Amino acid sequence: MKKLFIAALLIVGMTSFAQDRKERPGREAMENLTPDQRNQLMLKKMTLELDLTAKQQEQMSKVIAEQTAKREAMKASRKAATEKPTSDERFAMKNKMLDEQIAMKAKMKGILSPEQFIKWEAMKEKHQGDRGDRKGPRK
Repeated sequence: MKKLFIAALLIVGMTSFAQDRKERPGREAMENLTPDQRNQLMLKKMTLELDLTAKQQEQMSKVIAEQTAKREAMKASRKAATEKPTSDERFAMKNKMLDEQIAMKAKMKGILSPEQFIKWEAMKEKHQGDRGDRKGPRK
């Protein structure tokens, strides 16, 4: 009787932990937006967090559109590639990505005030930290 009771408790306990994890609800909504809509939302979010002026918003709009175009082109080229990149190709891609990050940082320094730039870097670090937390154990 005792063993039966313990087995029942174990089964109930295990089924309660075996529930599916829910994905973020906003992900589907973001995929349904056009690139222009995503750019506008990103610009408005940055405007709220960094308190951008009208001139800065105009400049940021151009930068965001450029970044989105590069990201879409990169995504398309990755989908078109059938084989895994070689170590030299990975090195070249990583090098190019770092060069683009340096150029982006220089653009942002030109657009934002020093206080806004510090906030932007903090936002970027937080975003990268959040992205790292989402990575679960690989299956």
